[in-house]
Order: sequence, then structure tokens, then C-alpha cells
Amino acid sequence: MQLATMPPRHHVVRPQFEFPSVLAGKLRSPFGVVLGSPAAAAELAGALPSSDIVGYQMDLFQAARLRAELEERGRFAEVVTAPDLWDLPDPVQTLVYPVALGGERALKIDMIEQAFHVLRPHGVFVVLSPFEKDSFLPNALKKVFGKVHSPMAGSDQIFWCQRQSERPRRRHEMTFQVRVDDVTSLRFLSRPGTFSYGRFDNGARALVETMEIRLGDRVLDLGCGCGTNGIIAARRSGPSGFTTFVDSNLRALALTRINAEGLGIPAVETIASCTLGELPSRTYDVVLANPPYFGQMTIARLFIERGKRCLKPGGRFYLVTRQVEQTFGLMEEAFGQTEAVERRGYVIFQATTS
Repeated sequence: MQLATMPPRHHVVRPQFEFPSVLAGKLRSPFGVVLGSPAAAAELAGALPSSDIVGYQMDLFQAARLRAELEERGRFAEVVTAPDLWDLPDPVQTLVYPVALGGERALKIDMIEQAFHVLRPHGVFVVLSPFEKDSFLPNALKKVFGKVHSPMAGSDQIFWCQRQSERPRRRHEMTFQVRVDDVTSLRFLSRPGTFSYGRFDNGARALVETMEIRLGDRVLDLGCGCGTNGIIAARRSGPSGFTTFVDSNLRALALTRINAEGLGIPAVETIASCTLGELPSRTYDVVLANPPYFGQMTIARLFIERGKRCLKPGGRFYLVTRQVEQTFGLMEEAFGQTEAVERRGYVIFQATTS
């Protein structure tokens, strides 16, 4: 009798996702997987009947996690990180979108719209809903694809559509105004999937109201989003200043470039990074840090430690947060003396390098 070999203790055995048999016969390569958590995207890559797969992510951090998940499962897929889904280098025959639970509504609409243009003629778009009953997705799909099918009777957790015609491209985006003084308002473009879509976040507003920017300052904006904080800082630093924008979200950086150009801010650079290892040391007069308020503290720690390294002696560091106690400990550990200002329901920590 042959004994089954137990997996190592650190290995987690996950149930394999299976497409319904009615739908499985319609799946043809090449395949694409749209966003989704890295674990979900890797699981789908393992369920598809081919290794000709491209996984699309908008964020470098998520893309790195997806590669790690694929390696752990012994699966292969090319991972592409880009501002838009229709930036994929080649069209696909089958596209699968595992919709996130509680994800941004506007981003779902945007991905459905862009999915149409990534598919080959008569290509199939499969959408996996996290909800037992979902009325939003079939309506959104019908507006773009016309017909929507559900392969299982009595269930609407999986939907599929087929590209049957042509339609013009449409980007989902919003503009918003930011008043920077008594006479000046700036107009910013934003898109789903980026921080604070369609509005100037109160935390960002509190940060720009607190920061001190001098003429000629070199400014580093960490977690720049669509560029609001750094662009306002760049206007204050004047023509002799310079601003570097950093984000792991490639759509955010694309928006930053559009907004900076539209507002006449020429002396800027954008850097796509999720490690901040590419940034030069002792280069900047000011660092602005806007980590996720309720995200893992590892991101706040990364911003603080790398941000300090980037500052010149006497440089000024500003970080906005709602995780006050945890962040204060990280700031004291890195800088020593740290000041705090409370504004608009947020706390802005300030410190100076020696």
C-alpha cells in the first residue's frame, strides 16, 4: 500500500477553483486575469486550461505579490503592471475578472469598459462576483456588451459576455477643484483605482495646510496619488524648486504627469516604486508622506525610514495619519524629537533631520 505524503507544515493546501462545465468549453487562450487579490488571481491562473496567461495589475506592490503567489503554487503567468487595462501589449481571447468584495464601484465600471477593448473579436469576458445576489454587475455588463449570460441556473455569481461589435473607448474620470489661497483654485484630474478618487482628501488638505515650503526647495512626495500635495508644494517652491513624485500605482503616476503639465509645473519627475530603494540619499529639503491611514504599519515605517534617508541635513519631514500612537513611535524611533499638529481630524507629524 502506498502512503500519501503529507505536505510540509508551512504549505497551505487550497481548494482548486473550477469553472462551470457549461462555461469551461468556451474558454480559449490566450487568457487574461484582471486585478483581483494576488491570491485570487493566482488561483484563477491555475484553473485556466493553458499557460498562455497575462495577469494585469495597476500597482507594483500587488504585482509583486501576484508573482510570489504564482511561484508558490507552481503556476506561470506573465504579470503586466500598467495604468490601464487596455495598455496590455496584445489582445486576449478570454478575460477573467475576479471582482473584489467591497471594491470601488467606479473601478469596476472602468474595468468592464476597458475589458471590451482588450478582447479579440468574439472574445469572452468572465466576471466572478463575490456576492450571492448581484444586480450591479449584470447591469453594468449589459451596458457595454449587450447580452449577459449566467452559466448556472439559480445562481448569478458568475457572468459572461462576448464581444460582438465595436465601440469607442471611454475612460471613467472625474475632476475636482482645490482652493490653495483666496484667489487661486487648481483643477485636478482623477480616475478610479487611485487614492481619493474625485475629491481632495481631508488628510491631504491638512498636510498642505501644515507643510512649510520655501523658494527653491527640492520636494519629495511619497504616495503622491494624482499629485495634489506635491503640485501645491511645487507652486510654493517656485521656478528654482524641484519635485519628485513617488507611488506604486502606475495610474496615479500617469495622472500626476497630466496634472503637473496641465498646471504648468515643469520641474518634476515621477518614480514608480513599492520599495523606495531607487531614491537618492540626502537630496531633498522636504519630504511629504501620505501612507494609507488604515493600512499596515509596514508602509508607514517604509515611508518614514526611506524618507529620512532622502533628506538633506536640516530637511523637513511631514507625515499625515490617523494611526497616531503607532506612527508616533515610528517617528520618534527615526527622528527623535517629533512635533504633532491636529487638523481636520488628522494628525500631521513634523520632524527635522540633524
